[in-house]
Amino acid sequence: MTEQDYLLAWGLYAIAALGCLLVWFRMTGWIWRLLREPLRVVVAVLLLSPTIVDPARELFAPAIAVTALDLLFQVGNNAWRAVADLAIYGLIALGLWAVFAALRWPLERWWAGRRDTGSTPMADDEPTLRELMGRDDGFDGDTRLDARGDRRLRIEPRL
Repeated sequence: MTEQDYLLAWGLYAIAALGCLLVWFRMTGWIWRLLREPLRVVVAVLLLSPTIVDPARELFAPAIAVTALDLLFQVGNNAWRAVADLAIYGLIALGLWAVFAALRWPLERWWAGRRDTGSTPMADDEPTLRELMGRDDGFDGDTRLDARGDRRLRIEPRL
């Protein structure tokens, strides 16, 4: 495999992995955020983490693919190295997510509290929408009747 083939294969894999990640993001969009975000991190780690397959030439491959192919065909001994890389990358990514979530939580609470106190309460003398609609000023919300209560006739344009 030449250098160009190696880079082309990684480019195609990167595009496919990002497509799979986008599909996963769409599939998990309805889940509660504290479950959705770690699931997204785990899938991103599974799809995007590389492992070394040839230390002499410094060739890398996707860790999930190396693990699957080594276990499926029972060749080579790279499966344990790939699983170890996945575990390390997963712990690092979940740790970073936990730090991010721990920092985000008080900031969101502060922002929500600030937004609630910043709004001006409605004045006591302002009428509500129900009161406006219930007024007897000739308009009862029905556009088919005029102010006297007579039925309006619609005039349709001629074509």
